[in-house]
This record gives sequence, structure tokens and C-alpha cells, in this order.
Amino acid sequence: MAVDLRKIKKLIELVQESGIAELAITEGEESIRITRYSPHPASAQAGAISSTQSSVPLPKPTQSRNAMPVIEGFVQVSPMVGTFHAAKNLADAPLVCVGQRVSQGDILCIIEAMRMQNPIEAQRDGIIGAIWVKEGDEVAFDHPLFTIIESDIS
Repeated sequence: MAVDLRKIKKLIELVQESGIAELAITEGEESIRITRYSPHPASAQAGAISSTQSSVPLPKPTQSRNAMPVIEGFVQVSPMVGTFHAAKNLADAPLVCVGQRVSQGDILCIIEAMRMQNPIEAQRDGIIGAIWVKEGDEVAFDHPLFTIIESDIS
């Protein structure tokens, strides 16, 4: 993937000048998301990702000008409007956590819409690098849910 830094800088300037909180653009398999504020406070802790369930070292996020972490990888977005649930039942442990290896087709979360429980499957193999929503959050179409870091390590 060729990154055009001039284009990214222009998009960052656009976000800063317009006052919008977030901009997400997808072109084919490539996507970029620029946000002025952390969508999930736990993900911004000291600019580091903790790996609790994996011995695979995760890349450290880079710090932007506003001291927000930037985690490179595939951003899996919500395919629907609804309520985010990290587990099938409130008493259960979350289906995935940061640092966990997932395979394409694994269930990552549940989105409840019109009292229907809709399992959301991983679109890629990799490691969960960030979770951008928390239990009970309302999500819309294309709302970022997870960053999946693609890894060649088995």
C-alpha cells in the first residue's frame, strides 16, 4: 500500500480547519480514519497497547501532534446501526480483547438492532490492536469497532 503523505496531511488540515471530530475514508481495500478526540479513553492510556492474551509483540502506536495514539492496521467498521455488545450475555467475558489473535470469520462482537442479536465476524486474520467502542455504545454504519493488525507470525 503506497501512502501519500501529502494527501494525509491535507486531510488532517481539513479536519482541523472544519472543526469536525472525525473523518473516515475508504477506497477499495484501503481506509484511513482521522479523529480529533479519542473514541475510547482506555485506548489512549500512555500511548501503549497492553498484550494480555498473546505473546506476540504488538507494534507501539505512534504519537500524533495532539498526543493521540495512531494504531496502524485494518479498521473493522459496523455494518449496521445498533447497540454494541462485547459478549453474547452481559455476564460473559468479552468475545475479544486487545492483543488477542483472531481469524477471518471469528465472532468479534454482537450488535443489537431491533431486538435482534447480530454477530459481527472478523473480516481479516490478525491481532486485535484496539477496540474503539465500549459495552452499550450506540454505533452507526461505518462506525469504527476494532483495529486488526495484520500479522505474518503464526
